[in-house]
Amino acid sequence: MNREFFFNIGLLVLINLLIKPFYIFGIDRTVQNLVPEGDYGLYFALFNFSFLFYMISDFGIQYFNSHHLAQHRHLLQKYLPAFLSLKFLLSIGYLIVVFIIGILSGYDSRHFPLLLLLTFVQLLNSLVLFLRSNLSGIGRYRTDSLVSALDRLLLIFICGALLWTPSWRSQFQIAWFAWAQISSLSMTAIIVFVIIRRHAGPLTFRFRPALLRLIIRYSTPFALAVFLMTAYTRMDGIMLERLLPDGQIESDYYASAFRLLDAGNMIGFLFAGLLLPMFSSLAQKSVPLLSLLRFSFQLIWAFAIPLAIGTIFYRQEIMVLLYENGGKYSGDILGLLMLTFIAMSTGYIFSTLLTALGKLRKMNYIFLGGFLINLALNLLLIPQYKATGAAFATCLTQFGIVLAHLVLMRQELTLPTNYSLLIRISIYVAIIFAFNLILANWQNSNWGVKYILGLVLSLFPAFGLQLIDLKALLRFLSPGHKEIHKDI
Repeated sequence: MNREFFFNIGLLVLINLLIKPFYIFGIDRTVQNLVPEGDYGLYFALFNFSFLFYMISDFGIQYFNSHHLAQHRHLLQKYLPAFLSLKFLLSIGYLIVVFIIGILSGYDSRHFPLLLLLTFVQLLNSLVLFLRSNLSGIGRYRTDSLVSALDRLLLIFICGALLWTPSWRSQFQIAWFAWAQISSLSMTAIIVFVIIRRHAGPLTFRFRPALLRLIIRYSTPFALAVFLMTAYTRMDGIMLERLLPDGQIESDYYASAFRLLDAGNMIGFLFAGLLLPMFSSLAQKSVPLLSLLRFSFQLIWAFAIPLAIGTIFYRQEIMVLLYENGGKYSGDILGLLMLTFIAMSTGYIFSTLLTALGKLRKMNYIFLGGFLINLALNLLLIPQYKATGAAFATCLTQFGIVLAHLVLMRQELTLPTNYSLLIRISIYVAIIFAFNLILANWQNSNWGVKYILGLVLSLFPAFGLQLIDLKALLRFLSPGHKEIHKDI
């Protein structure tokens, strides 16, 4: 299983590193720089608002399907039509809830056209992720990896034409960006459905109330988890726009820094999507999970630490390079969010394992606590510290949640404390910090060279401290490899 995980995470990361960074920095960033100041901030707030109720359109179906289908692959033909029928009904409910709460939140006719477009973006994104969960659920990991960035690739072509054709560029509006996303997601959904249809066989779409009620009952804990995670991750952009007189501008600053957190989180999100069916499959077979847990945890930390520390050292320079309004203020926001990146990367591993073990009820208590803490911190910090306060609230919340996940995971798996691993990680963090401190004081090169050099040099202590175990990688990649399970 480790060999399969390593191959597929490598394929996933390669594909997404080739496509998604180009989208984030070549398309998304260009749109923010091109439209009038505050327009992207409004888009960011409305996007987060529509995403806040995303769980209504999904209701935990994606996670339930990925988890359950990995254990019962023969049910694809039965589940797929039922889930699609349920998603149609949930989508109608989602649209109604978003606009009712939107009206109650003070949004009006000036906001509704863009909000409507973004609700369709969320619905299509939910559909694509659900369809992909069928691929991973039946063990088609490589096919899932290949289509994982298809929507972004199509969006690059569509937006590229709009942004780099002079006549269209001069008239570009933020609504065009939403329309481009709708187009790319629609094409992706059609392509993925055609692929799944070949594996599922003949599909019969019949309304089965009993089956739908069963699905809803089992999916409810997943839905609650998705809602709470979305709430404490995304409501900061909404509260900035709603609480402050210059909320659209502050949301604009926050969005520019949050984009880099999103870019970094791409790796953790890919890990989680690939690990969930693998952990679920191992748990179903009563196979020890610790080897895969330790392998994935060490691998993600080996990359998260140097990326976070390096970005913090050159936070102001990065924001000035990327944005026309970049400077010290947005750089400080980025620094706090990159600390958050370390917690979120770890959380992807821990929460995925706990989900596979069926500990959602206990996790939801943690998520509820995270939501309440984040809400209180935002209400306290945003009025005085604005976007910096929102970033600080996010950082504290995410670290609190990942620590709670660690405690729960140790209780459920009775994990012994691995002092060797803790010492190696502490040494690794100290070495990476020292590398960047030395490079930052090196006067003979520009910051970009020093930033990249710091990332490259981080590979040596990662291998030396066996966070990336070269021998284990070669063993996992060998065709005759037999798993050796050790305590984490």
